[in-house]
Amino acid sequence: MLQKKFRLKKYSAFIATYKLNNIVSDDYINIYFGKEKTQSDIPTKIAFVVSKKVHKRAVVRNHIKRLMRESFRRILKENNIYNINKYISIICSAKILSVNADFVVIDNSIKTLLANKQ
Repeated sequence: MLQKKFRLKKYSAFIATYKLNNIVSDDYINIYFGKEKTQSDIPTKIAFVVSKKVHKRAVVRNHIKRLMRESFRRILKENNIYNINKYISIICSAKILSVNADFVVIDNSIKTLLANKQ
């Protein structure tokens, strides 16, 4: 579980992040980036979204969210290798192919998307 200071919760923050249309994606995941920070002391807020279109059952959707959350937790633990701290908010959204993917695939997908964004 991510620490509370890293969680994106407000509906208005979700809408603002989506409106910027700053996206990188692959077969498994879309990552939306918010505005770039002006102050470095504000923590980056991260959200994980898995739509009902991806899978009907909540158990499966929650499993995908847990995989994505663990990947980001490890990245944050590694002292922000991928310049995550550059943005105010990040939304990680799963695609349909992520249902059958394991942790290694999801983790590699997230890391390559973040590396390509720099």
